[in-house]
Amino acid sequence: MNAGVIGIGRYVPEKILTNFDLEKMVDTSDEWIRTRTGIQERRIAADNEDTSDLAYKAAVNALENANISAEDLDMIIVATVTPDQPFPTVSCMLQEKLGAKKAAAYDVSAACAGFMYGVITAKQFIETNAYKNVLVVGVEKLSKITDWNDRNTAVLFGDGAGAVVVGPVSEGRGILSFELGSDGTGGKHLYQDEHDHIIMNGREVFKFAVRQMGESAINVLDKAGLSKEDVDFLIPHQANIRIMEASRQRLDLPEEKMSKTIQYYGNTSAASIPISIVHELEQGKIKDDDLLVMVGFGGGLTWGAIAIRWGR
Repeated sequence: MNAGVIGIGRYVPEKILTNFDLEKMVDTSDEWIRTRTGIQERRIAADNEDTSDLAYKAAVNALENANISAEDLDMIIVATVTPDQPFPTVSCMLQEKLGAKKAAAYDVSAACAGFMYGVITAKQFIETNAYKNVLVVGVEKLSKITDWNDRNTAVLFGDGAGAVVVGPVSEGRGILSFELGSDGTGGKHLYQDEHDHIIMNGREVFKFAVRQMGESAINVLDKAGLSKEDVDFLIPHQANIRIMEASRQRLDLPEEKMSKTIQYYGNTSAASIPISIVHELEQGKIKDDDLLVMVGFGGGLTWGAIAIRWGR
């Protein structure tokens, strides 16, 4: 039985924080941010809008797209590093809000690679026939752990949620291969400090990401018995345009075959890949039977990549 995406949805908050807004908050400029990161604006959740609220709205959209009800869900996996509180988990809050009465629920913490970890975990439950429908949500309210006085990190992050329903798909479609990895020795380069703020050594994270994103993308193609020429679309974690471009060039893909949504949403961590997929579906750039490569990296350090044949 092949596991794949049978429904997808996203939600981003209404409030837009532009680079020009940031110029008034911290010593930076629109030109500096755009040329170094590719970001022009990002979404910021309202004060009364927490991580579970973002997750709920994306999940509702994914269930509608899958044409199933919450009561059809067997499991909910939420990937986040910004839960409403340590416990109960965001997934349990989401289970209640959705009314998914028979679903098991837990959170995954793998930073920006969390969505990949969640999807691959869901895949195991589907392919062993233990479960039929697993909801995986990547969601972050990074604005609550961003130090708005630190110009190195304040310009990067945004809030949002993306959700997929993972279930059985037709033969030849679905997840073809994957890679997950971690390197705890690099944890000191990207972490949350005692003040609950994101601390990042940009130079070290950049070097790691450029190397690992490219390697992982190649590795999942090799595992699936495919080549770079087979790739229809690359969906990289939207962290930094220069890192994304390095991944695209490693796969020898033209610009139009890589998802680029960072200019609208910034780095939304675990939410960035599903948000990007919905964006590209709406633009008509992803079609059934396209081969997609999704690749992400995050604090931990963690990484993950998936080769998937799109469609149900």
